[in-house]
Amino acid sequence: MLDADRKPTAFLKSFYNIKQKIRIMRIRNIAWAGILPIMVISCVSSKKFKSLQSKYDELSKSNGALQNDLKNCRDQKTLCDASLSRKTSVDDAEIDALKKQIDYLKENNTQALKQLEDMSVISGTQAASIKKSLENLGAKDAYIHDLRSMLAHKDSLNMALVSNLKGAIGDLNDKDINIKVDKGVVYIDISDKLLFKSGSYDVTEKAKNVLGKVALVLKNQPDIEFMVEGHTDNVPFRRGDLLDNWDLSVKRATSVIRILQYKYGLTPTHIAAAGRSEYLPVDSNSSSEGRAANRRTRIIILPQLDQFFKLLERK
Repeated sequence: MLDADRKPTAFLKSFYNIKQKIRIMRIRNIAWAGILPIMVISCVSSKKFKSLQSKYDELSKSNGALQNDLKNCRDQKTLCDASLSRKTSVDDAEIDALKKQIDYLKENNTQALKQLEDMSVISGTQAASIKKSLENLGAKDAYIHDLRSMLAHKDSLNMALVSNLKGAIGDLNDKDINIKVDKGVVYIDISDKLLFKSGSYDVTEKAKNVLGKVALVLKNQPDIEFMVEGHTDNVPFRRGDLLDNWDLSVKRATSVIRILQYKYGLTPTHIAAAGRSEYLPVDSNSSSEGRAANRRTRIIILPQLDQFFKLLERK
């Protein structure tokens, strides 16, 4: 804006200088116009007259040039005044915009300072709580790590148990005995064709040999607890003291348990018996093959829940 102010000032000085020169030229022209007739009347010499005439022409030409310069200066002055007016209005608009921007920044700065103050207050009042929460998170991470380690250990024990059972039983037909792990639990399914005669709960001699091999593996794991479940198909059954499939399934389970306890010496406090009757089938009872699959006795290696309860108490 300083350069813009200086330019109009210099221009005005030039304008007024030119105007002053024009006044002087007019006075000289008037003087020559008055002097020239007198000189003519006074019978000046022709040579002198021509010299004066030439001087007059030069002054007239110079006067015309000055008049033209004056006009140009006036035009330039008009343009400068308009530009200065526009510049002033633009500067005012820019100043207003800058003022608004400054006010906006001040407001944001105030809000930011307030937020910082609030944050500092929160940090001060809740520092202990946050620290405690972090400590709890660390403890939970350690607990989860321990739980995963125990689960991995349990899975490895189950796989070792399955391997030992299959190795002990040997090449027995998979349709008669099936050993598997499902959802972290070991199952030993023995068909009723291998264990019992039709409609009976007396264990066959062949089945006693198979149960002996299973008992040998289980006996080497003194902490293992297991349950024996009896299962039947859905064909109604009633014979002697057996009223229905419930009676038959329970009697078959207890018959197997007596062999494991009395013949092979497994600890009875680690054994449970259950009858499922026809209500937990593994196949459809609409075919003879499906009914045969459903007639089975299952030995379930129970998870050692006390170890997990102890782990939960550490939480």
